[in-house]
Amino acid sequence: MVLIVIFGGLVAGLVIGFSTGLAYPSEYAFYITVALLAALDSLVGAARSQLDGKFSSLVFVTGFLVNTVLAAALTYLGDLLGVPIYYAAIITFGGRLFNNMAVIRRILLDRYVLKKSE
Repeated sequence: MVLIVIFGGLVAGLVIGFSTGLAYPSEYAFYITVALLAALDSLVGAARSQLDGKFSSLVFVTGFLVNTVLAAALTYLGDLLGVPIYYAAIITFGGRLFNNMAVIRRILLDRYVLKKSE
């Protein structure tokens, strides 16, 4: 049920975003990209924890906010220093995203095989 709400909100946000035609300055492209990657990491992590039966909305919300703010802060700090620190966020969140997707795939395949064998 929680996953339906999360992905429903994601779809609604995408529809609203694309239909309003809002634009942002190109200077914010790195910030938005890294923040979106952090948000996707949190969403996929929530899906994994839901499938594991360990989902907590408090952990999800705080993780979502902290990951997004941390990713934006790393990008901003890197801009100030002239060093691409945002690569650390991209590597970390990207790696976790692929790891969580692999675990989700294994869980769903195990459930499918178990259901098929019954």
